[in-house]
Amino acid sequence: MARKKEEGSGLQSSAGLMRYFEADDTSIKLSPKMVVGACMASGVVVLGLNIAFGLWPR
Repeated sequence: MARKKEEGSGLQSSAGLMRYFEADDTSIKLSPKMVVGACMASGVVVLGLNIAFGLWPR
């Protein structure tokens, strides 16, 4: 009779590949609101610099 697999073993890692939850521990976690806010802020800075140096509007 075949042996039953262990329930909590997860995916087998092979050839140096890491499991998803192991790779996720060291990642930077950003909320979508932070990303949108940073994009909007950088857009305002670029627009402000263009206005300050007389490059916009032409």
